Amino acid sequence: MTEWVDVCGQNALVDGENVVVDVDGTDVAVFRIEGCYYAIEDACTHDGAEIASGELDGDQIICPRHGARFCVKTGAVLSAPAYEDIHSFPVRIEAERVQVRDDRWD
Repeated sequence: MTEWVDVCGQNALVDGENVVVDVDGTDVAVFRIEGCYYAIEDACTHDGAEIASGELDGDQIICPRHGARFCVKTGAVLSAPAYEDIHSFPVRIEAERVQVRDDRWD
């Protein structure tokens, strides 16, 4: 199991903001939506472009390159041109710090 990585303070982001952190060599976008934190890989499954700079529409992120939509809460793909989900990472709050870890190798 991989270690938890500190992202930011629990109140560092406001709803609709995100931050990208390196988790074991993978860029992970951590979003705050309605007071909760969610983390997905910062790579569109359509062409590998970063996705964190895309428009956030509720709990959906729209890829800035080709417009594919993904659910930030689950990583599920919601529209073409992407057809594969983005990996979603576990997030926790520990000692008022937002933390994320890479669970792909568990």
